[in-house]
Amino acid sequence: MINLLDFAPLRLADFCVEIGEKPFHAKQLLRWIHQRNEDDFANMSDLSATMRKRLAETAVIAAPPIVGEHIAQDGTRKWMLEVDAGNRIEAVFIPETSRATLCISTQAGCALECSFCVTGRQGFNRNLTTAEIVGQLWQADKLLKSAQPPSEKGGQKGFKAGAISNVVFMGMGEPLANFDNVVAALKLMLDDNAYGLSRRRVTVSTSGIVPAIDRLRDQCPVALAVSLHAPNDKLRDVLVPINRKYPLQQLLAACSRYLERAPRDFITFEYVMLKGINDSVQHARELIGLVRDVPCKLNLIPFNPFAGSGYERSPAESIRRFADALMNAGLVATTRKTRGDDIAAACGQLAGEVQDRSQRRLRKAMETQNETEYHV
Repeated sequence: MINLLDFAPLRLADFCVEIGEKPFHAKQLLRWIHQRNEDDFANMSDLSATMRKRLAETAVIAAPPIVGEHIAQDGTRKWMLEVDAGNRIEAVFIPETSRATLCISTQAGCALECSFCVTGRQGFNRNLTTAEIVGQLWQADKLLKSAQPPSEKGGQKGFKAGAISNVVFMGMGEPLANFDNVVAALKLMLDDNAYGLSRRRVTVSTSGIVPAIDRLRDQCPVALAVSLHAPNDKLRDVLVPINRKYPLQQLLAACSRYLERAPRDFITFEYVMLKGINDSVQHARELIGLVRDVPCKLNLIPFNPFAGSGYERSPAESIRRFADALMNAGLVATTRKTRGDDIAAACGQLAGEVQDRSQRRLRKAMETQNETEYHV
């Protein structure tokens, strides 16, 4: 059976034609599926009985089920969703006074091996489908709306889909390594008949896959966040290994090109603060020279520890000095408030459950064994 959550708006219109219906019915389907969270065709009362029958015979609306939930002391909620028998992913809802953000995953695991990220340590299984990506929003939206008092539903523009005003592609996986499914999900999130989110309120984070940054600019530009984390190639090669293929000058050039069509007039550079690794004032000076010509905002992220990481969080004073150096040079720099770390829902802590097909765990074990034998 075809899962209609897999279909971006234009593909859904084509599907309507394929089953003998007019393409304009796609708008009705989008509203039922994504605005009303309806998964039973029989309840779609403004569609003809014939169309509802055809839909029931050929299609389903199936989001990955939520199989676990944790709620942090600060109100952050982390959901585990099952995408198949061997893989579970995580999504995080972060409520704030002026907005409410959903952080979603795009892969079961991650192949990029960023050394400070627990997802990158656990291996990679597969890309998520469009249905599995947008299904995280569908499930969260349905759950949150069901908990809303009727008097509080609806409201200002940007909150059409319930409590969620912003979506960030910053969960498990590298979004631009799953380009086609991510773009299809983006188009659903932006469509006024679905979630109606602004391009400024949807952010894709990338470790720096340069050709895909250019493709995103051309096909579906939204807000862009780049996981920078180092001010020079030598250090970034270690922290973010994709840098060996797309070094910093190539990455920054791609960021400048992206700004030609971006909905915001700046790129967000994310920079995890690692004690004694990348947090000195000299590192800040290097960073200033690196990004000075790219309109940007620096988002400093205190490292969120996990077992076996080998890293420590930079002291608050080190982060303050680093931020001051950036701001004194005229750059915009903020320090991210850690949310949900008591339930392992903070940046870099999402793990889920992944059946590793990349053999990374085996390779790492062999490397460790070889190091031990060498030292003996």
